[in-house]
Amino acid sequence: MLSILWNSNTGWVILSTMILGIAAGTIGSMAYWKRQNLMSDALSHAALPGVVIAFLIIGEKNLLVLIIGAAISALIGAFFIQWITSSSRISEDSAMGMVLAVFYGLGIMLLTIANRSAGGNQSGLDSFIYGQAAAMVRSDVITMLVLALIVLFIAFVGFKEWKLYLFDPEFAKGIGLSIKGMNTLYTAVLVTTIVIGIQAVGVILMAALLIIPAVSARYWTESFRVMLVLSAVFGGVAGATGTLISAMGSGLPTGPFIVVVGAAIFVISLIFGKEKGIFIQYIQFKMHQRTQLHSGNVLKQKEGRT
Repeated sequence: MLSILWNSNTGWVILSTMILGIAAGTIGSMAYWKRQNLMSDALSHAALPGVVIAFLIIGEKNLLVLIIGAAISALIGAFFIQWITSSSRISEDSAMGMVLAVFYGLGIMLLTIANRSAGGNQSGLDSFIYGQAAAMVRSDVITMLVLALIVLFIAFVGFKEWKLYLFDPEFAKGIGLSIKGMNTLYTAVLVTTIVIGIQAVGVILMAALLIIPAVSARYWTESFRVMLVLSAVFGGVAGATGTLISAMGSGLPTGPFIVVVGAAIFVISLIFGKEKGIFIQYIQFKMHQRTQLHSGNVLKQKEGRT
């Protein structure tokens, strides 16, 4: 394990996935309270066609260019979700499901075409489906770090605005906060978080890195501020630990290990979380039973005396 950590490239990759997990946990908490967890999944899948189209245009695997392609594709997906919802009787969840399926199917079709093109089979584009952090070079890691830090900066500097936007939009609008502008910014940071993580985690599992830390943190607190911090910590731990485990093998995909570690954190939170955790609820139930039994015994004793 020490030899893996001392490897400079591996150390950078672990750092990048840890920062990615922190950013995903933070933005995932916002998606949780906005009740748009499925949006994360839809936009993750919608990013795949953009990755492949960007590769077909430039003919090489440049992460920054591929991220730009993924972001454009994901934003188009977000636009279609909004357009379908506002111009038809189709619900938002159904629109998200449609965009997810159509864009992912288009991405797989384009990926097949790209793999049959000259040099396409050696491009490593398949790593964008399940994630392969080990395939990243130093420039890829730096790109991920910079974009993730920008997302975190936007999230924490505008904490008060985000809180108003998520919990009391009417009041926010009344004090002059642009809800349309906040919607645009929210979509932008969500898409950015998704696209910077698709090589490390993959388009299929990126949504899990956004959802699982936030849901896990919810079992520990009622405070939005604390939940934001806990979700970031859980995401960072899952990202770093999952990458370290995958680095111990040869050619193992990073995304599944990150998600499995995240799932383990969720199970621990589900059982031992102080806010409605199964174990805590069991203890509270037993204490309530004892209190009721004790009150009943006291009442019987009083009745016996009278």
